[in-house]
Amino acid sequence: MEITETTTRSRSRKRNIVVFVVTNILIIGALVLLWTQLTTPVSTATHSPDDPSVVGDAPSPLIGKAAPAFDLPLVNGNGENVRLADYKGKPVIVNFWASWCDPCNAEAPVLQSSWLDLKSKGVVMIGIDGGETAGAGSKFLQKYGVTYTNIMDNVGGDTSIAYGVTRMPETFFIDRDGKVVAHWIGALDSTGLQKELAKLQVN
Repeated sequence: MEITETTTRSRSRKRNIVVFVVTNILIIGALVLLWTQLTTPVSTATHSPDDPSVVGDAPSPLIGKAAPAFDLPLVNGNGENVRLADYKGKPVIVNFWASWCDPCNAEAPVLQSSWLDLKSKGVVMIGIDGGETAGAGSKFLQKYGVTYTNIMDNVGGDTSIAYGVTRMPETFFIDRDGKVVAHWIGALDSTGLQKELAKLQVN
């Protein structure tokens, strides 16, 4: 009888010791995890397309797909409309902009100077002015001496929505088959433009 009681007490002590050790290990582990979280700086970096700090080549659900069609009036308001379908078989650059957008102002001279060279290579460049009056758009084009085609999105911004534009400027590169092959967020510079043109197979 005494042996049985002694054995039972011994097992009980061992069980208590095991529980004590396991419990303390769990507590220590939880404290270490909490300390790590408290002392590790929280990263605020983001690669979201609507982050103003993001500039450059960016993903888009449109890449590899047919570019959304549009049929929109010229900014100069002479009654003519421009359709994307009219340029089938040609590489097309579609640039979304607005006169109040600082990066748009920064890239306008780059696009205009590049256009003077690109048009001889058969590249079509179309600017789409969004979210303002035709008068504001016309003044912007005159200010920078822009001569490539520029049209106005409708009041609801349907074309901007169709292309998934989140901020100005954004540029889409459409190949000869009418598919989007590249998407650039923010102001384009000469280096960025050449990088994207390579995807259009334009030298």
